[in-house]
Amino acid sequence: MPSGEYVRYVALGDSQTEGLGDGDDTTGLRGFADRLAEHLAAADPGLHYANLAVRGRVAAQVRAEQLGPALALRPDLATVVAGVNDLLRPRFDASEVAGHLEEMFAALTGAGTQVVTLTFPDVGKIAPLARPVRSRVFDLNARIREAASRHGVVVADTARHAVSTDPRLWTADRLHASPLGHERIAAALAQAIRLPGFDDAWTYPLPPRSAPGRLQATGHELLWVATFLGPWLGRRLRGRSSGDGRTAKRPRLLPLGVVPGSPAKENRAAPRAADTA
Repeated sequence: MPSGEYVRYVALGDSQTEGLGDGDDTTGLRGFADRLAEHLAAADPGLHYANLAVRGRVAAQVRAEQLGPALALRPDLATVVAGVNDLLRPRFDASEVAGHLEEMFAALTGAGTQVVTLTFPDVGKIAPLARPVRSRVFDLNARIREAASRHGVVVADTARHAVSTDPRLWTADRLHASPLGHERIAAALAQAIRLPGFDDAWTYPLPPRSAPGRLQATGHELLWVATFLGPWLGRRLRGRSSGDGRTAKRPRLLPLGVVPGSPAKENRAAPRAADTA
């Protein structure tokens, strides 16, 4: 099980890790990885953090584009969260997707990195029209747990808790976590690596609220199809991705308070935990 301090944290993944749903491209994205980095820095102000995630990436792209750079940064902690974009593709092979994830697990843990990952919530409870892909989610989650077990990867098993499908933890597109959702994910990861001060409070349900009537719920579904699902399918048919032309927002290991683009500060090397022992 994880133990010790972390001073080099690298996040790999897609839009969720990049932080979509928590801020915007004008004011800046935060997201669960940034929030976890903040928790880590509170425990050790010497933390250096890199975020290699790019929206729209499938698991194969995350492995091909981000694994090498991540290994070069020599992290002592890494989060690997990918697969949702694969789940939504017409052709989905759970074994293939899990294989890409397991390759990342193996390479990072083999380099001495503590890896932590997530399971995915029941999308059918978040977006009723997405119920046909529920079995895909369950299959992928099972494979993630198995692969993680083989490589000593820690799993924040958010899928097992009902709060993960509360609509208030998701944005209007139902694909990306809301600020509250990102906060809960970060807390789940912090508990999983036994960060001091974190327990299972992230699993607690939100205060109850009245459910929409059937007519209102149907209206919400139709609006979601027109506003989010339709454009998403349109991009897929045109062979386009929301991540086209984008690069990682934080490709270098930097102290948490340093904004990428400050060369004098970016050049400072971050020590590994073993180097500071």
